Amino acid sequence: MFAQISPGELSNAHSDLEGISNCTKCHDLGKSVSKAKCLDCHSEITDLMNQERGFHSSSEVLSKDCWSCHGEHFGRTFQIVRFDKDGFDHNKSGFELKGKHKEVKCEDCHNSKHILVEKLKKKNSTFLGLGNQCKNCHEDVHQGTLSEKCSNCHTEEKFKPALKFNHENTKFKLTGSHINVDCLKCHIKEERNSKPFQKFAGVKFNSCNNCHEDFHKGKFGNDCASCHNPNSFKEVNILSGFEHNKTNFPLIGKHNLVKCENCHKGSLTNKPKFQKCYDCHEDFHKGEFVKNNLQTDCKSCHNEQGFSPSTFTLEKHSETKFQLANAHSAIPCFSCHLKETEWKFRISSEKCIVCHENIHANKISAEFFDENKCESCHSTIAWQNVEFDHNRTEFKLAGKHIDASCADCHFVFEGEKIQNQRFAELNLNCTQCHRDIHFGQFIEVGLELCNECHTSENWQPILFDHSETRFP
Repeated sequence: MFAQISPGELSNAHSDLEGISNCTKCHDLGKSVSKAKCLDCHSEITDLMNQERGFHSSSEVLSKDCWSCHGEHFGRTFQIVRFDKDGFDHNKSGFELKGKHKEVKCEDCHNSKHILVEKLKKKNSTFLGLGNQCKNCHEDVHQGTLSEKCSNCHTEEKFKPALKFNHENTKFKLTGSHINVDCLKCHIKEERNSKPFQKFAGVKFNSCNNCHEDFHKGKFGNDCASCHNPNSFKEVNILSGFEHNKTNFPLIGKHNLVKCENCHKGSLTNKPKFQKCYDCHEDFHKGEFVKNNLQTDCKSCHNEQGFSPSTFTLEKHSETKFQLANAHSAIPCFSCHLKETEWKFRISSEKCIVCHENIHANKISAEFFDENKCESCHSTIAWQNVEFDHNRTEFKLAGKHIDASCADCHFVFEGEKIQNQRFAELNLNCTQCHRDIHFGQFIEVGLELCNECHTSENWQPILFDHSETRFP
């Protein structure tokens, strides 16, 4: 009788509920399986859902009935919990897998050692009951001395080094040489509670002597900063109270960074010459700006903020024999004035070919390229902007030829490289530039007859009248 009522044998997990008298332990009369009765029995899941923890508390799962995932009445050997480890979206559990966690096997974390809920530890196999704090699975190597929020310093890619830690956020900000000190120099390793331990919290830092030996044995007190600075113990500020600005040579710009002994040779009381820059500095230009045995004032191009970049402006350049205009005004100085490794500022000529390669050398007749004057065709706006009156030649431009670029007819390319140039001694035949698709059929006595059918406006044979042929 029961076999006729029951849809099938229960799984091994629910085998104790077999029998017609137990139906209502899961089912409501006349209805399907009750979700509430499932949760009454599986209280460990109910507890987690109430705490909004784990996979079963996700919105996707909460909206479903239990039986939609955990089917029953399919026999003793049926797996009521079917779990695809490889395809499972761990984000739905409330703990997204990032970094090294992606490479960890499920059982490395999901084992009884890491389960927080005591009654779940007794289960043979479960994925429930884990916490989402680092210490739930990992040992606290800091032994409670630092914040429990490991992500303040560490990432999930790797524990060491602590990439997110910034010493600027501590009470002792690292400056000068302290920046390059090995952490172990201050944060020593020791043993605590029979375990290796590195001390990060509680390190004294209110005095230099907490870490450094007092080289002066207490003779000069504890205020090391009155003479020394964090950059180097050997950088002594014994003249920190001296105001150089009260002398005839106030320190400005880069001069503020120069060591005293660089200028004051032998003794700090020596008075070096300082009227001219070259009293201390080598003439970088090697006499190029000497006029009438007099050195040009360096300040006309440079200042104390740094020798480079120069303060020689475009406005000043306009006062020279070569005024910068158009594209030249955007060219950096070294493009014209740096020859290999040596700077040259006095240029021998104002001709373009002093700086630019003459790619048309011996390619254009003197009639159109008198004295190699690039201005005959080009301007300083852009090299590509060519202005040439083609009507001066024997081939006047008309029709589509007007829109053609110079390179289309006069340059022969191999890839993107110019292989040859053709300006002089070009004939006026169309096949000089265009391919003869008629293979010489319309050449009579050495003359091409292209113009009989075609115009420079359109390649289509608009002039051709078939009625004038022998085949109207």
